[in-house]
Amino acid sequence: MQADGGIGAALEAVLMVVDEPVSAAELAATLEVPQPEVEHALAALAAEYAAQGRGFELRAVAGGWRFYSRPEFADIVSKYVLEGQTARLTQAALETLAVIAYRQPVARSRVAAIRGVNVDSVVKTLVTRGLIEDVGNDPESGAILYQTTSYFLERLGIGSAEDLPRLSPHLPGLDELEAIDGAY
Repeated sequence: MQADGGIGAALEAVLMVVDEPVSAAELAATLEVPQPEVEHALAALAAEYAAQGRGFELRAVAGGWRFYSRPEFADIVSKYVLEGQTARLTQAALETLAVIAYRQPVARSRVAAIRGVNVDSVVKTLVTRGLIEDVGNDPESGAILYQTTSYFLERLGIGSAEDLPRLSPHLPGLDELEAIDGAY
């Protein structure tokens, strides 16, 4: 079995779903095992993947651990992401896209405030996929403003953002959105 038996497999399962590096302490708490065991298993897994010459590697970065594509495959991965990506958008991406579509042009900080989470990587993904674009800066704050693209409209089969379905006036939190609007 892989590094330290079940610990290695459990670490792989958790690390497969993370969006940002996770510390050994967090992993130890999740697996309910001592941190030194987790640190040993992480190092063993990283060495095992490197020795096997896999297409991915386990790296310790930014105070945590995460899977990354190996640098020698950067061109292939870039080609797939930029040209061949057919995967559906994540829930986070769909929510962010909806906020931008209904509030455009909108700053990333405003989208983050509405969603209640950091949206930096999701915005990057939406820009990369051509669904949103930078349309300049907010004159007051200097923040970059985003709006949907013609490609987004084409994919939805509508002519303009005005053709988006109207939000129900009975949605919970509509009053809070208006208050957030005034804060930015």
